[in-house]
Order: sequence, then structure tokens, then C-alpha cells
Amino acid sequence: MSSVAVPFYQRRHKHFDQSYRNIQTRYVLEEYAARKAASRQAAYYESSGLGKTTCRLCARRARTLAHEAMQESRKRSHEQKSHVSDEKRIRFASELSALEKEIHTARHRAREHLDKLAVQRMVEENMALERHITEERISRAPEILVRLRSHTVWEKMSVSLCFTVQGFPTPVVQWYKNEELIFPASDPTKYRIESKYGVHVLHINRADFDDSATYSAVATNVHGQASTNCAVIVRRFREDEEPHPAAIMPFHLPLSYDVCFTHIDVQFLEKFGVTFATEGETLTLKCSMLITPELKRLRPRAEWYRDDVLIKDSKWTKLYFGEGQAALSFSHLNKDDEGLYTLRMVSRGGISECSAYLFVRDADALIAGAPGAPMDVKCHDANRDYVIVTWKPPNTTSESPVIGYFVDKCEVGLENWVQCNDAPVKVCKYPVTGLQEGRSYIFRVRAVNSAGISRPSRASEPVAALDPLDLERTQTVHVDEGRKIVISKDDLEGDVQIPGPPTNVHASEISKTYVVLSWDPPVPRGREPLTYFIEKSMVGSGSWQRVNAQVAVKSPRYAVFDLAEGKPYVFRVLSANKNGISDPSEITEPIQPQDTIVLPSAPGQVVATRNTKTSVVVQWDKPKHEEDLYGYYIDYSVVGSNRWEPSNHKPIKYNRFVVHGLEAGEQYVFRVKAANAVGLSENSQESEAVTVQAALRGSVSHMACPSYPHGITLLNCDGHSMTLGWKAPTYSGGSPILGYYMDKREANHQNWHEVNSSLITRTIYTVEDLTEDAFYEFKVAAANLVGIGQPSDPSEHFKCKAWTMPEPGPAYDLMICEVRNTSLVLLWKAPVYEGKSPITGYLVDYKEVDSEDWITANEKPTSKRYFKVTDLQKGHTYVFKVRAVNDAGVGKSSEISEPVLVEERPGTKEIYSGVDDEGNIYLAFECKEATDASQFAWGKSYEEIDDSHKFKIETEGNHSKLYFKNPDKSDLGTYSVSVSDTDGVSSSFVMDDEEFERLMALSYEIKNPTIPLKSELAYEVLDKGEVRFWIQAESLSPDSTFRFVINDKEVENSDRHKINCDRSNGIIEMMMEKFTIDNEGTYTVQIQDGKAKNQSSLVLIGDAFKNVLAESELQRKEFLRKQGPHFSEFLYWKVTEECEVLLSCKVANTKKETDFKWYKDGSGADVEELPDLQKGECHLSIPKLSRKDEGVYKATLSDDRGHDVSSLELSGKVYDDIILALSGMSGKSASPLKILCTEEGIRLQCFLKYYNEEMKVSWCHRESKISSGEKMKIGGGDDVAWLQISEPTEKDKGNYTFEIFGDKESYKRTLDLSGQAFDDAYAEFQRLKAAAFAEKNRGKVIGGLPDVVTIMDGKTLNLTCTVFGNPDPEVVWFKNDKAFEIDEHYSFSLEQGKYASLTIKGVTSEDSGKYSIHVKNKYGGETVDVTVSVYRHGEKMPEIKPGQLAKPRPIPPSEEVLKPEGE
Repeated sequence: MSSVAVPFYQRRHKHFDQSYRNIQTRYVLEEYAARKAASRQAAYYESSGLGKTTCRLCARRARTLAHEAMQESRKRSHEQKSHVSDEKRIRFASELSALEKEIHTARHRAREHLDKLAVQRMVEENMALERHITEERISRAPEILVRLRSHTVWEKMSVSLCFTVQGFPTPVVQWYKNEELIFPASDPTKYRIESKYGVHVLHINRADFDDSATYSAVATNVHGQASTNCAVIVRRFREDEEPHPAAIMPFHLPLSYDVCFTHIDVQFLEKFGVTFATEGETLTLKCSMLITPELKRLRPRAEWYRDDVLIKDSKWTKLYFGEGQAALSFSHLNKDDEGLYTLRMVSRGGISECSAYLFVRDADALIAGAPGAPMDVKCHDANRDYVIVTWKPPNTTSESPVIGYFVDKCEVGLENWVQCNDAPVKVCKYPVTGLQEGRSYIFRVRAVNSAGISRPSRASEPVAALDPLDLERTQTVHVDEGRKIVISKDDLEGDVQIPGPPTNVHASEISKTYVVLSWDPPVPRGREPLTYFIEKSMVGSGSWQRVNAQVAVKSPRYAVFDLAEGKPYVFRVLSANKNGISDPSEITEPIQPQDTIVLPSAPGQVVATRNTKTSVVVQWDKPKHEEDLYGYYIDYSVVGSNRWEPSNHKPIKYNRFVVHGLEAGEQYVFRVKAANAVGLSENSQESEAVTVQAALRGSVSHMACPSYPHGITLLNCDGHSMTLGWKAPTYSGGSPILGYYMDKREANHQNWHEVNSSLITRTIYTVEDLTEDAFYEFKVAAANLVGIGQPSDPSEHFKCKAWTMPEPGPAYDLMICEVRNTSLVLLWKAPVYEGKSPITGYLVDYKEVDSEDWITANEKPTSKRYFKVTDLQKGHTYVFKVRAVNDAGVGKSSEISEPVLVEERPGTKEIYSGVDDEGNIYLAFECKEATDASQFAWGKSYEEIDDSHKFKIETEGNHSKLYFKNPDKSDLGTYSVSVSDTDGVSSSFVMDDEEFERLMALSYEIKNPTIPLKSELAYEVLDKGEVRFWIQAESLSPDSTFRFVINDKEVENSDRHKINCDRSNGIIEMMMEKFTIDNEGTYTVQIQDGKAKNQSSLVLIGDAFKNVLAESELQRKEFLRKQGPHFSEFLYWKVTEECEVLLSCKVANTKKETDFKWYKDGSGADVEELPDLQKGECHLSIPKLSRKDEGVYKATLSDDRGHDVSSLELSGKVYDDIILALSGMSGKSASPLKILCTEEGIRLQCFLKYYNEEMKVSWCHRESKISSGEKMKIGGGDDVAWLQISEPTEKDKGNYTFEIFGDKESYKRTLDLSGQAFDDAYAEFQRLKAAAFAEKNRGKVIGGLPDVVTIMDGKTLNLTCTVFGNPDPEVVWFKNDKAFEIDEHYSFSLEQGKYASLTIKGVTSEDSGKYSIHVKNKYGGETVDVTVSVYRHGEKMPEIKPGQLAKPRPIPPSEEVLKPEGE
């Protein structure tokens, strides 16, 4: 980046927008263009030979230049068109030659004048150098030749202090009184200072007792400092006698002085302090002051500085000074505004100033985790189409690191921001190209990290895109009468067609991502506007590539991007105008893109020291390479929080900083990081932890001496003496107060007299030897090791008259402590004067500051000298007073207390109780505001504790503890603590019975410690029947010991009792392999670890012992059982999804020879196949479980190693549980309810995978449970459950629910039997009922007829059967389906209406055939066929199958019979 003088456009150019709305700007540009055009015209006419003239001729031509230019232009145009003659051309050439000579002469004279000025400047510089050398030779530090002399004078006499000092430069002298600077303007009648010829005098007019002091004079110049001091003692007079009474006062002493102000004194009344603000807010820094004298025409000048840079009115800042106040307002804060602000009031008397730091925090990020905005955006090296933008990086503490920046530009007058770079730039510097010449721009920057993009920075100052060399290429020639000629260098270079190549091509800036090339324009450059083309070539490639082939460059510098990292390049530049392109320039040296600036190294050791109650001074060692640093960022963290916060938000350039805004009493650590254009360094190492407390400044008297006492009160008076009381100073000055000095004076006297020569150690004192009925006033000053502090304000006038009233005197030394949101505690001391009877109590009054009505806080007088005032309003200010009471009445009021704001301070802490590691009970209090000079004052009932036999106080830093040595019931009560040298930090604690008992119990536990146990002594029976006794403590040290005791006898580690201890886990155990009947008794473990002890016992007697013994024997048997084949899981049952009952068991330790069998009730159970024992599981399936499956099931395992049996009794509750499980499984498969009609009624049925009448089911009709009976019958089959509704009626309509209950849930099925469903079912029932009746009463053959009859011929065949029917049926016989008639051979009979017979006498072969009996009535009937086979005598009888009856064939009834009733 080039460092040239400020270009003309930054001094004169007004920024304008693209429409040239600014009239002044337009005028300046038009004037600039007119001058340039006029200079070109003048040069042209001189070269055209218009005549040889002198400078006076040039002046005349200059006055008529515009008119002649127009005339000649027209003439030239005419001559060109009419082919002018050679004579005119020669004339024009001679005039132009003459004008060139005149200009040459004028330049020569100007050069001579400049040479004279240069010689004169050189002479002045030499003279200044000689003068400086001479001054250096005689320079010396101040030296006091005659020192100050001490004086002792009488009151009201004048005194002059003088001394003589020499030194060069002349020393500046300042006078001090008790190390406080003397301002004569503050009291012009008291002090007057004179300085003449090295003699300096301080005149003190009419000295009084207050002028007794040590006076010092300090002389200072650039080479050093010298001082001298003396003492002035002003003596008082007895009997009010004056040293020079008015009657004999010398007439030459002046009685008054003419006030002559040698300077204006400025005294700040209210200063602005350290301020914290946030970006985007508005803020005003104010400072009020007292100006003496206040002169309208002569006022001091108010100047505001930020980091020693003068601030002026701008868009962002407004200054105000008047009416005793100076203010600096910010319209929109940015981090650019952060810094040390100083107000300097400049007057003839010198400079008065005050300073404070303004911190500006980052505004909330638009995206969570995004970085803060960059700051301090500036523009450099601006040209026609190019500018370099720089900025400073933001600090990052909790955010992720910044990975780059986006640069935005905006044309002045518009609001359209355009992003300049596509990818984030990693360095805080970026060359912006592509600007339009003549336009003004502003820029802003945004930071980018992994979370997002920050808020934009504050916009830069506007910058114009103009060439700064344009002014250098113009020259102004001054002629007579104040006129001037502006000549452009372009006009004197002649007609240049094609420009020459640029020169001095070099890299002005090298970065990792770009290279900025700079060059000088060609000489001569010609009149035509120049543009440039840049070409690059990678070293060794042999080819050139044009960088800006699309857009020509107007500025003599250009930023080349898109370069390969780590590869060297060479460059060349070509000039161009409208006539053509020049030859290339000389090739540059090889240039390799790389960062010339690297990240800074981390700062060195960080040291933090105490400063004030809210600030710490942090200093650090600078990094090894501190070149190009922007500054440093400081972070802080509360110790142990691991949460870092930024202190400053703008880099500071020095290696010392005061971190403000910290919490008093808290411990902090600090770290520092350096920043430059590349980014932020690594964090430095953390500092040592420092506690935020005010540092002692014992060497400064006004800070180390105590503050002034206050509240002087008259406590008693006997006519010759007065007893006074007062309040101790608020601040001791860093050292304990040793005592007090008191002065007195009578009301009509001006002189103060000492009361005591030795220190008063209490805040009460009796002044003796007073005059009765005289009025006195008093003042008190406190003293510590540093010195005597400022005295109090004078008291009111007290009359020395004996008190004889019967009521008590005033209480005194009112103190207010424990201020909370609605309450406070008031303390006081008892009156010195009690009156005629003892004091019986006190009344406490209070009121708001702005009120006149006092309120009594307690209805009955309190006997204590403290009182807690409650029910106050938060945020209100109150004052208090106390009145003592005795038998005579209410006495005098105490002095009214200072106003108190009732509001709890943030971070207020209270006393807490506890017990230490030794069992000692204590009360503790922490005060972060405490300083090294603070004292913790503990009290009981608000009386100071001084009983060392009962209490012990230990204070370390900001912690204090009150220990109870021998606590008992007498220690109950209210305890308080107050901390001196703070703003009234105090607290109290009520020790009541409950709290005392709690602390005593805790103390006893600590003093008599027990080892905490995770588990008491217990036992467990192991697999082999062993019994393990164990106990576990919370923890045991390696030195702990223990004992096992059984029936009062200690047992040792042996084969019978194996004892082990795992101290890391706190486990002690004892193993007994054989547990027998002899082991009954009590088991105890005793443990000791240091002082702590504990024991645990286990009683195994009676049933408890028998249970352990039985379990041990069982486990031993189990162990033996498992040595051979055995059941790892004994028989158990489960129900499959198909509602089968599966008996299962698991086996282990089997082999091929192992035999497995199933048994039921002692008999072997048949199974389809033997189980595969290698799978480890055996199953026996019981489908369709019923009562016949009840019994005892056994499974046996056996081989040569042993035998094992598992049994399961499937009956009783087990059977019921299985039925319940089957119910649940079957219920899942239940179908919807279906209707089935029968001759008896309507049947509702539900189909299931399994149904058993023992399953728990229920039927409900209209939510009423149905019981099985004649009307409603409940039943079922293997896979169905039904409800039979006999003879249904209208009442049977409604919803029917079938519910089956499983072991975990129930399943319901519902059907609505009403409406059409009921009608259809009822009709079907009637039909079936009628059909059943018909079936019952139809004609039928009950029995007696075989299907085949074999008979020998000649025999008689009798076919007889029983028939039935109601009404009696009709009986007809058929042979071969044909009716035959009755004759002798065939005969029929029907006896009693039910016995029918057919007799065939003398059967023959012709009688063989089919005989049928037809029985029928109105309800129908049936036909029975009989086959008769006749064989001859001697033939073999045909074989027939015995016992087969003839099968009847039904005959349907008539249709009328089958119709339902009602049809």
C-alpha cells in the first residue's frame, strides 16, 4: 500500500451521488473542466504562431482567451474547409512558438522563486537546529537555590512563602497544602501566587487555625522535578485577644483586595464513570462542573478525546457544552466507539480533565453462534476504479473461530449494498475493483464462521473513485493583476498517437490469494485517456495470459486474483488509448503469492493485580513478533466456571488494561490474545487467580486517611462539662482507626481550640472546663497509621446548661444494618443521662424522607438496644430516631439517622451455620466486598462478643467464622456480624432450639464417628450349601481392622471359617462350608477405621436358624443332584395357540445313554416319539384338556451317573389355572355370535378353538347376566358355546353378550337380536317347531320287520310289526309295489291299532319278492320294505346277515299340516 500525501480529491472533492445532485460538487467539476479546456486552447494558439509577445501580451491574451478561442476555432474550421494557404499556417506556427517561449520564461522565474524559498527554508532549519543544540547544552533539571522557610504567625496575620529555583526550560511550579493542590481561583481572598525571575511566592491572607499545615512547592520541567516544603503554624490567642486590635492596626495593611483572576478554575462536580453499553443503543456521557469565574465572553474550551484522538461532530457523535455541563452523545453505538474517553477543559489556567472507559458489547447475533461484527473499516489507496479496504477482526470467546469476511459496497446516495467477494476473504484487507470513475462509495464488512454470518460493521467514510495524480499533472501560472493560467501536462506533451509502455511495474502488496500490481504511467502519456491491460505468466510456462481481457483498467494499479498457490509468476502491463496498444512493459521479477503477514504468536505471561472493588489491572508480556499488530483482546473467567467472557470488544494497542465490571470478592483468571490482519493468536496462558478487592494505597494521604466522623450528639451536660458522642467514619482508609481528635469553639468565635492532645479511643468523650450557659460547637477528626483524616462538619450549637429533667437523655450512635427489601435492623447505645429513674425501654420512630409524620414501630417499649423494623416499602427512603423511656416518661429523641434506601443489594449473603471436620459448631459469613482493612465484628444480641472462653473468631480473607467452644442452651439467641470498610454489609442469624439440636447431633456424629454401612451383616446360601456372611461399608482405609464374633467368641481365619476383606469395596465376608446344627447363635462383625467404629449383628436362633439350615441342605442336595443328568427346569405347563396344553421341562448334563420317560399316575405314558435330550427340552402334549386328563405327571432321567425325577400334579388349582389360560387363548379366536334356530327355540352360538364347560364364561341380555334354566339354557361343545332361548317371545329381543374370561383379560362378542333379525329367527323357529311336531305324530313303523326273510316253501310266513301314529295311521301292504287283495293265501290283521301283521300260508316260490308296509296319517308316514326269499326243500338256505332291520322310507305330510300357526 503506497504512503503518499493526501490526494487532492480527499481535500477538496465533495462526495456526490450518480445524478450529481450536489450543486457545489457540480460547480467544482465544471470549473475543473473549464480550466483544463482553457489550458489546452492556450497551448494550441501559442503553437500556431499568433505573434511574439512578452508576459504582458500573455496577460492580454488571457483576458480575451475565451473570445479569441471561439473566433479562431471558427476561422480554423473555415480555413480547413476552404484549403487554407501556406501563409496562414506559417503565421499560426510562429504565434504558437512565441507563446511557448513566454511560458518557458514564466516557468524559469517560478523556479527561481522556489529556489529562493528553498534556501530560506534551509537557513531556518539550520538556525532551529543550532538553537536546539544550544538549548540542549544549557538544559538542566530544576534546582532549588533558596528553599522554603517555616513560619509561626498569629491568627489573622498574613504570611508569604517564597523560594528560588533555576532550570532550563523554565520550570513550572505548583503549590500544595498537605499534599493537596492549591487553586487560588477557588478562594482568591485567601491565596495569591507570584512568579518572577525564578523567585516564586505564595501569599496567604489573614491566616487562621485551618491554615496550619505543611506547604510544598514542586518545580517540574522535561528533565526532572524538585520540591521543597515548610510548616506554617498559626497560633491562637487567649481571652479572644487580637494581635493587632482594630484601633492600632497598621494603616498600610490592605483591608480588601482587588480580585484579579489569572486563570479560569474548573472544578468537576459530577463525572462520567466507566460505562457499559451494547451495539445499536444510544448513549450520552455527561459531566457537570463549576466554572470560576463564570464569564460569558471568556469560557473554557471543552474537548472530547477517544484514545487521545480529538472527537468532532459527526453522524455518530454530537458534542454539547453549556450551563455548567459538557456532554457527548452517540446516536448509534458501534464497537468502533469503544475506548478511553477524556473530557479536557482548556483554559488560561491550564487543563482540567476526567477520563473513563466506554465498553460496547456485541449486539445479539442474528444467527445463534455467529461472530461479532468487524470494526474500524477504512479505505486506502483509492483511484479511478480501485480501493483497498481494511478492518479489524472481532473477538471470539465462546463462538467458533472466524473463517473469513465478506466486503460490501454501496454508492453514496443509494441504499443498495452489493457484495464484492464471492468467497470469504481470510485476511482483514481486500482490494475492491470495478468502481465507476467519479462516483463515491462506502464500504462495510461482515464476518463468517461455521455458525453463520455476523451483523455488518459500521460503514466506512465515503471515498471517491478519482485519480490522485490528476492534480499533479496540472500547473497554474500566475500572471499580473491576480490572474492565472492553468496548464495541463497532457497538453504540453504533443500529439502522442500510441502511448509508450508503463514503467516501474512492481508488486505493491502480496497475499496468498492475490497480488496488487502498481506501475507508473508512460511518459509522455498524450492527451487521450489511458487504459491498461495486465498479463501474467507462470514462471517456466513460456505463455502469457491477459488478466483483464474484458474490462480495461483505468488506474495504475490492479489486484490479480486466481493465482495458483505456491507457484511463481511474472507480470507485464500494456498501455492503450483510442489509437492503439503500447508495447509490453518490462517483466517483473518472479512473484510468488504468499501471506507476508502470519498469525501473531500468543502473548507472554499474564499478571493480574487488584485495583478497585470492581476492577483488576491486567498486564502481559508482548509476543515475540509484534509487528503489524492491531492490538490485544482480554478475556476473563470466574474460577471454576470455565466460561470465558470478553473484557474489551475492540483491540487495545498497549499491554496493560484495567478490566472493569467484575463482581467484588469473586476470583477471576485472565487470558490475552493478539490480533493482526490475519486473525487472532492462540490464547495466552491463564493468569494466577486474583480476588477482586480494592487495593491499598497507603502512600496517598487522601485515600489512606480515614473518612470523616459524623452525627455529633450531646449526651449529657452538668453545667461545666459536656459528654458528646459521634459515629465512626464509614471508611478507615485501609488501616485501623487509632482514635479521634476533637476541636471546640464558642458560638461567637471563629477560632477552633484543641480539646484533647492524646487520642480518644472511643466514640464518646466528656469535654471539661466549659463556661456555663455558653454555646459551643464541636468537630471531630479520626486518625490511623497514615495520618489524620478530614474533620467532621461542625456540630450544632450546644448550650452548656446542666440537665435536670426527669426523663432520660437521647440514645446515640444509631447504626442501621441488615437492610433488606422490606426490613432493616436499627442499633443504638443507651443514653448517658438516665434521668430520675432507670430506663425501662425504647421507642423506635421512622418516616419517609419526604413525609412529615413519624410512625412508631413498636407499640410497647423494647428493653433491648436493637430493633428490627419490618413492613417497609421496597425502594423507599426512610430516616429513624430512638427515644428512651423511664418511669417519668419519654425522653429526648436521638439524632435523626441518615436516609436509608430500603432495598436489598444484589448478591447479599446471610450467616450460615455448620460443623467442621472436628465436630466444632460454627457460624460463618462471607463478604466479597471486604478489603484488607475490613474487620468482621461478631455480636450476640447485637452486643460485641468478647468472651474468649465460649467463642473463638477466625477470619481469613473475606471469610469469617464464629466457633462455639462449649455449646449449651445458653448459646441460644440472635447472632450478628458487620463488616467495616464496606457499604454497611451485615447479617444476623437466630440460633433456636431446633437449629441448636440439629447442630449438636451433627457435632456428636463427627466427634463420635461411625463407619457408614451400605449393608448390615447379612447371609446368603451358595450353590454347594455354603453359607456366606458379609457386610459392606461405604469405604475402608488400608489401616482399618475388623473382628468376627460368633456367640461371644472371636473366630479366626481357618478352613472352617474362611474370612476375607476387600477394603477397596468395603466388603468383609466369612465363608462356612458346612453349616450344621451346631452353628446356631449370634454372629457379629466389629469394624474400626481410625477413630470411626461400627458393628453389626445377625441373630440365627430358632426358626430363623432352621430356615438357613434347611436352605443350606437343600442347596447341597441340589449341587449333588446336578452332578448327573438332571432337570435344569422342572415340569411346567403352557398353553399353545392351538389351545393344547403342553407339559415341558428342561434337562441338562445328559448323554446318549440317558433314559427319559413320561408317567401319568404311576403308569407309563405313551408318546409318539422320544424327545431329543441333546436339545435340552422335552414336551408332552395334551389336546382338548378335560377332567379325564387330571392326574400326577412325572418325567424321569436316568443313566449310570444318577437319577432325577420331576413331577407335576395336574389337578386342583393347577387344573383351574390351565383352564383359565385356555380361556384366554380360546377367547382370542372367538368368532362373532351367530343365530341357529331349532324346534325348541333360538340358539346363539360362538365358535372357538376350544371350549369346556368348566371355562369361566357368561351370557348377558341387555347387560343383565343370564343364568341357565328352562327358559335360557347355556351349553356348548368342543368348539362351540351356545345359549338356547326356548319358546322366544317379544321380551327376548335385545342385545346379547357372550364374554369369556382369561387369566389376564376377557373377550366379548355381542349380537343384537331385534328387528328383522328377531323376526327371521322367530319365523324359522315356528317352521322347525311345526316340522318337529309333525315328525313326532306321523305314522311310522316302530320295529319288528327284518329287511330280508328266507323261508322254505310250504311253510307259513308271518310278518308282524308295531305301528304308531296320532291319529292312528292307515296301514296298507304292497307286494312288489303293488297292492294285493286279501284271500286265503294272504291275510292281514291290525290289532289294537298298533300291531300289524301279514300272513302267507303255504308259501311257494311265487311268493318270493318285495313286500312293503305303508303306514300313514295326516302328518305323514313311512314305508318299510321286506325281501322274502323262498327256497325249496333240499336246497341250501341262502346266507343272511342277522340283526338288520328294514330301513323305512318317509312319506311327507300334507302342506296344510306344515303351515305355521296363524297362517
